[in-house]
Amino acid sequence: MHKRFLLAIAGVSIAVASFIPVASAAPLYVFPVAGCAVKYAHSHHDYPATDILAKAGCKYVAPIDGVIYEVATKDIWSSKTNLGEDRGGLSVSIIGSDGVRYYGSHFKKIAPGIEPGVNVVAGQLIAYIGATGSARGTATHVHFGISWPTTPEDNAWWVRRGVLYPWKYLDAWKAGKDLSPANALDALQLKVGEIPPKPKK
Repeated sequence: MHKRFLLAIAGVSIAVASFIPVASAAPLYVFPVAGCAVKYAHSHHDYPATDILAKAGCKYVAPIDGVIYEVATKDIWSSKTNLGEDRGGLSVSIIGSDGVRYYGSHFKKIAPGIEPGVNVVAGQLIAYIGATGSARGTATHVHFGISWPTTPEDNAWWVRRGVLYPWKYLDAWKAGKDLSPANALDALQLKVGEIPPKPKK
């Protein structure tokens, strides 16, 4: 996964490469919501992701060392069009040192200095929990998705929003255990391709 990603987005390859561990030790993962009580299910509605419920303003943090890849700072979602690429409202994608993309969305506010190309460390403040995008009017939460990187030019929002259920990784990180989704993602990508067909909804 690392090599393919570095070739695909050469513009930030140096920043990402600096986080790829030289040793074979597993990277340190942390639960992505800090300092607040949370609830999340071992399921999601119609595609693999996890909604982590927490109070508005709770801190969303980097689950692993990595580099900020994509940031949406404006909520342009409309219920009339319900475009897939707009549903996340305020959102941030991080490419972790494990080569995995971690996507969080529906934020109330993005933390200062969080922009594409910025290096972050596990546990660093990224954003604040809210209910933007298609989450308007619902309980505040962060939509958490795990996927392999695709380029912004591809606009493959259906990959970015999540392709692998995160709950068992969240359970492990919450318990202080390292569990990487990288191998499972590699296997899934070989099966479905880098950009699987766009869903009908």
